Order: sequence, then C-alpha cells, then structure tokens
Amino acid sequence: MRDGVVVIGADGVFPVRAGEGDGGKALMKPNRILQFIALGIGFLFLYIPIVSLIVYSFNESQLVTVWTRFSTRWYAALLQDDELIAAAWLSLRVALLTAFASVIIGTWAGFVLARMGRFRGFTLYTGMINAPLVIPEVIQGISLLLLFIEMAKWLGWPAGRGIFTIWIGHVMLCISYVAIIVQSRVKELNPSLEEAALDLGATPLKVFFFITLPLISQALVSGWLLSFTLSIDDLVLSAFLSGPGSTTLPLVVFSRVRLGLNPEMNALATLFIAVVTVGVVLANYFMQRAERKRAVMAV
Repeated sequence: MRDGVVVIGADGVFPVRAGEGDGGKALMKPNRILQFIALGIGFLFLYIPIVSLIVYSFNESQLVTVWTRFSTRWYAALLQDDELIAAAWLSLRVALLTAFASVIIGTWAGFVLARMGRFRGFTLYTGMINAPLVIPEVIQGISLLLLFIEMAKWLGWPAGRGIFTIWIGHVMLCISYVAIIVQSRVKELNPSLEEAALDLGATPLKVFFFITLPLISQALVSGWLLSFTLSIDDLVLSAFLSGPGSTTLPLVVFSRVRLGLNPEMNALATLFIAVVTVGVVLANYFMQRAERKRAVMAV
C-alpha cells in the first residue's frame, strides 16, 4: 500500500497509513538525535583507547599514565632496540608470506564452495574450511605442535620449529577467512559476463585472469589485508610453533608487558597503527580507481 505499512494479525491483514496510531510517526521517522548519540558512543568506545595510546607515545615520562611533556624519546629508543627490530622484521616476513599463500589457496577454496555445487563430500569439505574459524587457537597450536614433533621423529622433518612452522600455522588459520570472503563475492558475480567471454572465443584460463579476477579484486585485497593483520598480530599459534631465533613481535611485546607497561610499546603500537592506516587508505584508493576505470570502459 502506498505511504503506509501492512499489519498482519490473527483476524486478517490491515493496511495502516503512515502516521496513524501512536507509533506511526516514530516508525516512519526515527529520532536522528538518538542515532547520532549512539553512533558517537560507538566511535568513542572504539577509538578513545587508540587515541590515548598515540598521545602517550609522545610522553617523556617513563610512567605510562603520567603526562609530563611532549617528547619523541621513545621512538628514538625504539629504533635502537635490536630485539624489537629483529622481531618486527621476522613478523613482517611471515605475515607477507602468509597473506600471499592464503589468498592463492583460499581463492581456489572459495571458488569450489561457490561454483562446484553440492558434490559428494561437500558438507565435509565445507566443515574443514570453516573449522579453523571456530576451533580455539590453543587447540590448533597444540595439535600442530604434536604433528611437527611426530613428523620430526619419523621423517626427520622439520628439524626444528621456526619461521616455516609458524608460517604453516598462520596459513591454516587465514585460508578459512579468505575462502569465505571469496565465496561470498563469487556468488554475487553475474555469470553471463564469463559466458559471453567464452562465447567470443576466450579460453577458460583467459576468462579467469581477465574477467573473473578483476571482478573479485576487492575481495582478494580484503582477504590479503585480513590475512596480513591476523598473521602479524598472532600470539597463540606463534607461541606454540616458534623456536630459538624465531621469536615474533607479539611474543616479544607480550613478554615485556608482563614485566610492566613500557612507553616504548606505545611508540611501537603507534607505528603499527600508522602503517596499517596508510595501507588501508592506499588499498581503497587503488581499488576505487580501478573500479572507475572499469566503469568508464563499460560505458
């Protein structure tokens, strides 16, 4: 019904015009002031801790919560901390390798979920893809640790825990996230675009690289960024799978925070926030520019 709503009751269907009854006006025109208040509270809850961390990273005092005056001494101290720098480079390498491997494997897994239909063993396959999302990381870490110990006992490989074992654990975790993101995007694609390219003589491989991949590029970038963030921030799996000489940044930070809060950690966290923010902004910029180019070419 125009300009109204329909109320379905036990005695039938009754049309109600907007504004009729006590709650009609409130139903059609929600209170915008309350919306802004709720939105503001949500943003404050999310970003006040981050803002306070950034502000106190420029505090000269050794006491984290006592402000004295503006200073960059903790950033200078951070650049001279060899242990933190080595751990940061190690975490960065593992995160980059994890992100690329997870996108490659997770993309194929997502395509199978979206395009293959219900094949024999589909339920088992779906459960195996989704399992890392619901199994606690402690359980995953223990199971992988026992697996590597038994493999080293019977096969002599891996000889010890290090970067490779950490990388395997992170990839197993991140594949599931990428697969779900890609699956949801592939299901939204219009299959007529790929069918038209095939009818015009393009090979399936060429259709995949020149039609399908550009259409799901935003999902791939999102999966890459999520995998990178999960890997570089992971503590539990790294604690089980790391060995001598392969201590990641979260492990170093956790061991130091246990001894007391250190302003140097504020500076480190601020740098990470800046890097992540720049990365997200650049990724959004390039994705929007590519989307505009495709829209112009389509016209």
